[in-house]
Amino acid sequence: MRPMVPYALNDGSPLLASLEREGYRLTAPRRAVAGLIAAQRSHFSAADLVAEARSRRVGVGRATVFRTLEVLSDIGAVERLDLPSGDHAYVACEPLHHHHAVCTRCGRSDDIEDAGLRAIVRTVERRTGYRIDEHRLELFGLCPDCQAS
Repeated sequence: MRPMVPYALNDGSPLLASLEREGYRLTAPRRAVAGLIAAQRSHFSAADLVAEARSRRVGVGRATVFRTLEVLSDIGAVERLDLPSGDHAYVACEPLHHHHAVCTRCGRSDDIEDAGLRAIVRTVERRTGYRIDEHRLELFGLCPDCQAS
């Protein structure tokens, strides 16, 4: 049996920088979860992180993963994706407003900037009378690598 690894993974620096910028303590469990997230190559679920922590024998539990994801989501360092299947997943991203293109085969995710959506939102506001406070767009399809294979 392999010994328990006390939070030794990729350090997840961008996520840690976001936490620090927002005034959160950089505890060992948060560092471990940030490292687990940084190791992901596509979108991931909380269950994926828990399984990865167990397989790498990283000493963080399910509750810690969920709490850390919630904090990271609140500060915009990870975003929740609502997948076409009805499931949801997360992606690490910059805490700036953007959208996502997600590969339905391999799970790759790319950030997409405004692409003219602000103008569409203003049109929707004019037509409906709503004041739109926020919006989110997720595009699903095949990435260039999956199209080529």
